[in-house]
Amino acid sequence: MAVILIGAVLVVAGVVYMAGAALGRGRLSEPAPLGTPADRSAARLATPGPTLEPRRRGMGFLGLSPNWPGLLMIGVGLVMLLSAAVL
Repeated sequence: MAVILIGAVLVVAGVVYMAGAALGRGRLSEPAPLGTPADRSAARLATPGPTLEPRRRGMGFLGLSPNWPGLLMIGVGLVMLLSAAVL
């Protein structure tokens, strides 16, 4: 029972770690500089109006190097869950 609980906690912790790491890598939007017209700052955004969505977000947050601790936690948790299910 303890193996299943630890495995589930490791899987959830790995997912939470990877989500937090992806969100914590940078600002979601850049504030408009003071004194710029509204139409010029709106042209830089993906959608018109105030938004937190960036124009483009690179796919670097999906790479292996920044996410290896989370992937390791998920992998160890899955191995523990599968080993408990087989036995």
